[in-house]
Amino acid sequence: GLPDDQIQKGKDMKSISEIVQDGNKFKVTVTTGSKVLSNEFTIGEECEMELLTGEKAKTVVNMEGNNKLVANLKGLKSVTELNGDTITH
Repeated sequence: GLPDDQIQKGKDMKSISEIVQDGNKFKVTVTTGSKVLSNEFTIGEECEMELLTGEKAKTVVNMEGNNKLVANLKGLKSVTELNGDTITH
């Protein structure tokens, strides 16, 4: 895991997320300060994602219901819920 100070730093950071969906393909761009992360994936297929730490990790993103993107990255479960123009992590 990450040290507690890095976890808190991550919680305090403000970010802007943009998600573009084309069928089962997604492009997610997250801008946090001056850092821009862009990951592309297809639901149910293995992909490599760049993390905020700069590390790369292989994962499979699945869709739960009609609006939840779920991935396991390095032992952490990431759930992103899409509700219209609102994204909840």
